[in-house]
Amino acid sequence: MKSQALVLLLVLSCTYLCLAQGSYGNCCLGHHTRIAERVKKNIESYRMQETDGDCNIRAVVFLIKKKPSHAKQLTRCANPDDLWVQKLMKTVDVKMKKRGRGV
Repeated sequence: MKSQALVLLLVLSCTYLCLAQGSYGNCCLGHHTRIAERVKKNIESYRMQETDGDCNIRAVVFLIKKKPSHAKQLTRCANPDDLWVQKLMKTVDVKMKKRGRGV
């Protein structure tokens, strides 16, 4: 009986510690190695995620146009050191500039 209580206490402690490490609601936990072309066309903007606060990895978070059927904003996380990511960031910058001039 004592060993079962000890195991239960250990499991609950581990669960609590995992949950108490921080809120990862707005953090990327990994990187995509590529993004499909049709998704790239729908990227509206991006933001940088740094390794401060709750986030553990540095990432570029691409924000994708929201379809009416989706409740929340779609995102894709990528490694800012990858060449394809840097090129895509420049493409999005140009697209955002054009949008700003046209309005």
